[in-house]
Amino acid sequence: MTQNPLSLPMHALFDAQYQASRAQIDVPLALRRDRLRRLRRLIDGNSQALCDAVEADFGVRSRNLTEVADLFLLRSLISHLNKHLPRWIKPIKVATPVYLKPATAYIQRQPLGVVGVISPWNYPVQLALAPAATALAAGNRVMLKPSELTPRTAELMASLVHEAFDADEFCVIQGDAALAARFAGLPFDHLFFTGSTAIGRKVAAEAAANLTPMTLELGGKSPCIIDKSCDLDDAAVKIAHGKLLNAGQTCIAPDYVLLPRGQEAKFEKAFAAAVKRLFPRIAGNPDYASLQNERHFARMQAMLADAQAQGARLKVIDPQGEGPASADPVSRQMAPVLVFDTASGMRVMEEEIFGPILPVLSYGTLDEAIGIINARPRPLALYWFGTSTAARDKVLNRTVSGGVTVNDTLMHIAHENLPFGGIGESGWGAYHGHTGFLRLTHEKGVLVQSRLGAGSLFYPPYGVRFEQVIAMLKRVL
Repeated sequence: MTQNPLSLPMHALFDAQYQASRAQIDVPLALRRDRLRRLRRLIDGNSQALCDAVEADFGVRSRNLTEVADLFLLRSLISHLNKHLPRWIKPIKVATPVYLKPATAYIQRQPLGVVGVISPWNYPVQLALAPAATALAAGNRVMLKPSELTPRTAELMASLVHEAFDADEFCVIQGDAALAARFAGLPFDHLFFTGSTAIGRKVAAEAAANLTPMTLELGGKSPCIIDKSCDLDDAAVKIAHGKLLNAGQTCIAPDYVLLPRGQEAKFEKAFAAAVKRLFPRIAGNPDYASLQNERHFARMQAMLADAQAQGARLKVIDPQGEGPASADPVSRQMAPVLVFDTASGMRVMEEEIFGPILPVLSYGTLDEAIGIINARPRPLALYWFGTSTAARDKVLNRTVSGGVTVNDTLMHIAHENLPFGGIGESGWGAYHGHTGFLRLTHEKGVLVQSRLGAGSLFYPPYGVRFEQVIAMLKRVL
């Protein structure tokens, strides 16, 4: 391996990757697969250590949660990439229009070069290594800047990546928000950012100086529509799972529920039963993650206080009646809270929640529910529950969101053949599977002229022959 990247300045690491990417533009399939194999071995050989690091960074974070939400999804992605790479990297023949025949044409797929990845803290392994894996599969070099809020995980990943990869292939840069800003200002061939919309704006501004193409995976307020045709008890379990996985610290978690007016009490009862089924207790339950830090915990309490002060009704879902422990600032394990009687201006309705708080908005007609969604920035995810095909299709046709799961939550993110990404304030661009491969690949158009080509018919000086050719083309086009 090359010199320890931890001892090299960030710009020196970038320069090494930049020079390497230009020296080896054609990255063969065997090398791409080798890099994916090394990444897979890194995960499989250190899964326990990675789970332990994530747990240490959170305080309470089940190893099983990290195994399924981080490592399982990574294994699935790497397997999918490895399986399909031979077909994806081949040149694609395309049809040639009549006025260019007998020339032939194809699309050549090439690596972009150096891809920067800035990853968040909520799923610190999966959201760091999934974009990196996709970039490596596309033949790129990768520089990763993980979140400083999960320092143990970041340090372990840096060490493991250094053991498995040369620094000019894949390296990890550690540091604070100021370093992240300088990182975003490097002249990458592509920059991949996952995080909040507010930070995404700052990253995009830094990258703009170099006209760096970007993928922004942000968040927003993802709605969950309960149709009058749905089984409320079944929906409540799936909504509770989607909302409370990682204590709500998931970019595609349901952010608020749209509920047919008059079903508030029934939903409250069904949701409470669902929480008790999934998490028989909150405090001390290793399956129920803590909020990641004290600042985030305080933010949740402030949002609730703001809502209550403006007339909202709060319902704490406390399976064992644990009282004060349901919002313990030491463990930061916070019991779920339903918020009824919300109003515009409340923080729970204006900000992405990213925690175990679930506002419930009542609606009269489906058109009213659709209007509520369309009055807001386009969300990263949308969820619909019901059995009416007409109602479902009406929602899908009249709303725009990054992705959708019908009659469940979160699951579209696990489907490698579906693009994953936001739109507008919830993000730019999509990845996963083939979509991600193409996002981090340059598709170069190539035309091969025939010796019988008639391009000279369009050359000046223009005269009668030119006019005859144009007249003929007008008739056939």
